[in-house]
Amino acid sequence: MNRPAPVIFDLDGTLVDSAPHLGHALNRLLGEWGRPAVSDATLRSLIGDGPRLLVERGFAAAGRPLAAEEVESVLPRFLRLYAALPADPASVYPGVPGTLAQLAAAGHPIGLCTNKPQAIARNLLGELGLLSFFGAVVGGDSLPWRKPAPEPLLAVLDALNGRPAGAVMVGDGPNDVAAARAAGIACIVVSYGYARGNPADLAADRLIHRFTDLPDALEAIRRDPHHPIRHSHPAEADNDLGC
Repeated sequence: MNRPAPVIFDLDGTLVDSAPHLGHALNRLLGEWGRPAVSDATLRSLIGDGPRLLVERGFAAAGRPLAAEEVESVLPRFLRLYAALPADPASVYPGVPGTLAQLAAAGHPIGLCTNKPQAIARNLLGELGLLSFFGAVVGGDSLPWRKPAPEPLLAVLDALNGRPAGAVMVGDGPNDVAAARAAGIACIVVSYGYARGNPADLAADRLIHRFTDLPDALEAIRRDPHHPIRHSHPAEADNDLGC
Protein backbone atom coordinates (compact mmCIF):
# COMPACT_ATOMS: atom_id res chain seq x y z
CA MET A 1 0.00 0.00 0.00
CA ASN A 2 1.36 3.41 -0.99
CA ARG A 3 2.17 5.86 1.76
CA PRO A 4 -0.21 8.85 1.82
CA ALA A 5 1.27 11.89 0.10
CA PRO A 6 3.07 14.57 2.10
CA VAL A 7 1.06 17.80 2.22
CA ILE A 8 2.89 21.09 2.76
CA PHE A 9 0.98 24.23 3.72
CA ASP A 10 1.59 27.93 3.48
CA LEU A 11 0.47 29.79 6.62
CA ASP A 12 -0.80 33.35 6.05
CA GLY A 13 -3.85 33.43 3.81
CA THR A 14 -4.05 29.63 3.72
CA LEU A 15 -4.48 28.40 7.29
CA VAL A 16 -4.77 31.69 9.13
CA ASP A 17 -6.07 35.17 8.34
CA SER A 18 -3.14 37.05 9.85
CA ALA A 19 -3.96 40.38 8.19
CA PRO A 20 -5.55 41.99 11.30
CA HIS A 21 -2.50 41.28 13.47
CA LEU A 22 -0.03 42.22 10.74
CA GLY A 23 -1.96 45.42 10.13
CA HIS A 24 -1.99 46.30 13.82
CA ALA A 25 1.78 45.84 14.09
CA LEU A 26 2.51 47.68 10.85
CA ASN A 27 0.25 50.62 11.66
CA ARG A 28 1.73 50.86 15.15
CA LEU A 29 5.18 51.05 13.57
CA LEU A 30 4.03 53.62 11.01
CA GLY A 31 2.57 55.71 13.82
CA GLU A 32 5.87 55.65 15.68
CA TRP A 33 7.43 57.13 12.56
CA GLY A 34 4.71 59.74 12.19
CA ARG A 35 3.16 58.13 9.13
CA PRO A 36 -0.55 57.50 8.47
CA ALA A 37 -2.04 54.06 8.90
CA VAL A 38 -2.73 51.89 5.86
CA SER A 39 -6.22 50.49 5.28
CA ASP A 40 -7.08 46.83 5.67
CA ALA A 41 -7.55 46.50 1.91
CA THR A 42 -4.12 48.01 1.25
CA LEU A 43 -2.53 45.85 3.94
CA ARG A 44 -3.92 42.66 2.40
CA SER A 45 -2.41 43.59 -0.95
CA LEU A 46 1.04 43.85 0.66
CA ILE A 47 1.15 40.43 2.36
CA GLY A 48 2.83 37.34 0.99
CA ASP A 49 6.56 37.92 0.64
CA GLY A 50 7.75 37.98 4.23
CA PRO A 51 8.05 40.69 6.89
CA ARG A 52 10.89 42.66 5.31
CA LEU A 53 8.95 43.36 2.12
CA LEU A 54 5.77 43.99 4.11
CA VAL A 55 7.50 46.74 6.08
CA GLU A 56 9.07 48.18 2.93
CA ARG A 57 5.77 48.18 1.06
CA GLY A 58 3.88 49.50 4.08
CA PHE A 59 6.06 52.59 4.40
CA ALA A 60 5.85 53.18 0.66
CA ALA A 61 2.04 52.89 0.78
CA ALA A 62 2.01 55.39 3.66
CA GLY A 63 3.92 57.89 1.51
CA ARG A 64 7.31 57.56 3.19
CA PRO A 65 9.49 54.95 1.45
CA LEU A 66 12.45 53.68 3.46
CA ALA A 67 15.98 53.14 2.26
CA ALA A 68 17.25 49.56 2.48
CA GLU A 69 19.26 50.24 5.63
CA GLU A 70 16.23 51.86 7.28
CA VAL A 71 14.12 48.79 6.55
CA GLU A 72 16.74 46.64 8.26
CA SER A 73 16.77 48.96 11.27
CA VAL A 74 12.99 48.98 11.82
CA LEU A 75 12.33 45.32 10.98
CA PRO A 76 13.19 44.00 14.48
CA ARG A 77 10.76 46.50 16.00
CA PHE A 78 8.00 45.32 13.66
CA LEU A 79 8.68 41.68 14.53
CA ARG A 80 8.54 42.47 18.26
CA LEU A 81 5.25 44.32 17.85
CA TYR A 82 3.78 41.44 15.89
CA ALA A 83 5.08 38.68 18.18
CA ALA A 84 3.65 40.46 21.25
CA LEU A 85 0.08 40.19 19.95
CA PRO A 86 -1.92 37.25 21.36
CA ALA A 87 -3.09 34.72 18.81
CA ASP A 88 -6.77 35.00 17.90
CA PRO A 89 -8.53 31.63 17.47
CA ALA A 90 -11.00 33.38 15.17
CA SER A 91 -8.16 33.98 12.70
CA VAL A 92 -8.07 30.28 11.77
CA TYR A 93 -10.02 29.78 8.56
CA PRO A 94 -13.17 27.64 8.78
CA GLY A 95 -12.54 23.92 8.49
CA VAL A 96 -8.79 24.06 9.07
CA PRO A 97 -8.50 22.16 12.38
CA GLY A 98 -10.91 19.41 11.35
CA THR A 99 -9.37 18.95 7.92
CA LEU A 100 -5.83 18.82 9.31
CA ALA A 101 -7.01 16.20 11.79
CA GLN A 102 -8.59 14.24 8.94
CA LEU A 103 -5.37 14.31 6.91
CA ALA A 104 -3.27 13.32 9.91
CA ALA A 105 -5.61 10.43 10.72
CA ALA A 106 -5.28 9.23 7.13
CA GLY A 107 -1.50 9.13 7.53
CA HIS A 108 -0.49 12.17 5.48
CA PRO A 109 2.82 13.68 6.66
CA ILE A 110 2.09 17.38 7.14
CA GLY A 111 4.55 20.26 6.90
CA LEU A 112 4.57 24.04 6.85
CA CYS A 113 6.55 26.28 4.51
CA THR A 114 6.15 30.00 5.17
CA ASN A 115 8.11 33.18 4.54
CA LYS A 116 7.26 34.22 8.11
CA PRO A 117 10.16 33.75 10.58
CA GLN A 118 10.21 30.17 11.83
CA ALA A 119 9.95 30.92 15.56
CA ILE A 120 6.97 33.24 15.05
CA ALA A 121 5.26 30.66 12.82
CA ARG A 122 5.79 27.86 15.35
CA ASN A 123 4.58 30.02 18.23
CA LEU A 124 1.47 31.03 16.30
CA LEU A 125 0.63 27.43 15.42
CA GLY A 126 1.18 26.44 19.03
CA GLU A 127 -1.05 29.17 20.43
CA LEU A 128 -3.78 28.20 17.96
CA GLY A 129 -3.56 24.51 18.86
CA LEU A 130 -2.35 23.46 15.40
CA LEU A 131 1.36 22.77 15.92
CA SER A 132 0.90 19.09 16.78
CA PHE A 133 -0.30 18.38 13.24
CA PHE A 134 3.01 19.46 11.70
CA GLY A 135 6.03 17.20 11.37
CA ALA A 136 8.18 20.01 9.99
CA VAL A 137 8.10 23.81 9.96
CA VAL A 138 10.40 25.83 7.69
CA GLY A 139 10.29 29.62 7.90
CA GLY A 140 11.64 32.48 5.87
CA ASP A 141 14.75 32.64 8.05
CA SER A 142 15.42 28.88 8.18
CA LEU A 143 17.52 28.80 5.00
CA PRO A 144 19.36 31.26 2.75
CA TRP A 145 16.37 30.92 0.37
CA ARG A 146 12.67 31.68 0.68
CA LYS A 147 9.69 30.95 -1.53
CA PRO A 148 9.46 31.21 -4.53
CA ALA A 149 12.76 29.29 -4.42
CA PRO A 150 12.18 25.52 -4.20
CA GLU A 151 14.72 24.85 -1.44
CA PRO A 152 12.37 25.55 1.50
CA LEU A 153 9.79 23.11 0.14
CA LEU A 154 12.45 20.49 -0.45
CA ALA A 155 13.74 21.01 3.10
CA VAL A 156 10.25 20.35 4.48
CA LEU A 157 9.98 17.22 2.35
CA ASP A 158 13.35 16.01 3.56
CA ALA A 159 12.28 16.51 7.18
CA LEU A 160 9.11 14.53 6.46
CA ASN A 161 11.09 11.78 4.71
CA GLY A 162 9.10 12.50 1.57
CA ARG A 163 9.84 12.95 -2.11
CA PRO A 164 8.56 15.51 -4.62
CA ALA A 165 6.69 12.86 -6.60
CA GLY A 166 3.23 12.66 -5.07
CA ALA A 167 3.73 15.56 -2.65
CA VAL A 168 1.35 18.53 -2.70
CA MET A 169 1.81 22.18 -1.76
CA VAL A 170 -1.26 24.11 -0.56
CA GLY A 171 -1.05 27.90 -0.67
CA ASP A 172 -2.73 31.09 -1.74
CA GLY A 173 -0.29 33.00 -3.92
CA PRO A 174 2.21 33.01 -6.78
CA ASN A 175 5.18 32.29 -4.52
CA ASP A 176 3.57 29.02 -3.47
CA VAL A 177 2.86 27.95 -7.04
CA ALA A 178 6.31 28.97 -8.30
CA ALA A 179 8.08 27.17 -5.46
CA ALA A 180 6.02 24.04 -6.02
CA ARG A 181 6.67 24.04 -9.76
CA ALA A 182 10.41 24.51 -9.24
CA ALA A 183 10.45 21.67 -6.71
CA GLY A 184 8.44 19.32 -8.92
CA ILE A 185 5.51 19.29 -6.50
CA ALA A 186 1.80 19.52 -7.32
CA CYS A 187 0.06 22.64 -6.03
CA ILE A 188 -3.42 23.45 -4.77
CA VAL A 189 -4.44 27.11 -4.37
CA VAL A 190 -7.15 28.40 -2.04
CA SER A 191 -9.21 31.25 -3.45
CA TYR A 192 -9.79 33.14 -0.19
CA GLY A 193 -6.22 34.21 0.59
CA TYR A 194 -4.07 37.22 -0.23
CA ALA A 195 -3.28 36.59 -3.90
CA ARG A 196 -3.36 39.75 -5.96
CA GLY A 197 -5.59 39.30 -8.99
CA ASN A 198 -7.62 36.22 -9.87
CA PRO A 199 -6.39 33.06 -8.07
CA ALA A 200 -7.44 31.00 -11.10
CA ASP A 201 -4.77 32.79 -13.12
CA LEU A 202 -2.08 31.19 -10.96
CA ALA A 203 -2.68 27.96 -12.91
CA ALA A 204 -2.31 25.62 -9.96
CA ASP A 205 -3.24 21.96 -10.31
CA ARG A 206 -6.39 22.59 -8.35
CA LEU A 207 -8.30 25.64 -7.05
CA ILE A 208 -10.52 25.26 -3.99
CA HIS A 209 -12.83 27.78 -2.35
CA ARG A 210 -13.24 26.03 1.01
CA PHE A 211 -10.53 24.38 3.08
CA THR A 212 -12.83 21.42 3.62
CA ASP A 213 -12.62 20.70 -0.13
CA LEU A 214 -8.94 19.82 0.29
CA PRO A 215 -9.26 16.03 0.79
CA ASP A 216 -11.24 15.70 -2.44
CA ALA A 217 -8.69 17.83 -4.30
CA LEU A 218 -5.83 15.69 -2.98
CA GLU A 219 -7.63 12.55 -4.09
CA ALA A 220 -8.22 14.01 -7.57
CA ILE A 221 -4.51 14.76 -7.93
CA ARG A 222 -3.59 11.29 -6.68
CA ARG A 223 -5.84 9.66 -9.26
CA ASP A 224 -4.76 11.86 -12.15
CA PRO A 225 -1.73 14.07 -11.43
CA HIS A 226 -1.83 15.51 -14.96
CA HIS A 227 -5.49 16.59 -14.96
CA PRO A 228 -6.33 20.19 -15.96
CA ILE A 229 -7.20 22.66 -13.25
CA ARG A 230 -10.68 22.30 -11.83
CA HIS A 231 -12.53 24.40 -9.32
CA SER A 232 -14.78 23.63 -6.40
CA HIS A 233 -18.05 25.55 -6.65
CA PRO A 234 -17.56 29.13 -5.38
CA ALA A 235 -21.20 29.66 -4.52
CA GLU A 236 -20.98 26.86 -1.97
CA ALA A 237 -18.05 28.59 -0.27
CA ASP A 238 -19.53 32.02 0.38
CA ASN A 239 -21.38 31.26 3.60
CA ASP A 240 -18.62 29.04 4.99
CA LEU A 241 -15.72 31.46 4.61
CA GLY A 242 -17.37 34.81 5.08
CA CYS A 243 -14.85 36.43 2.76
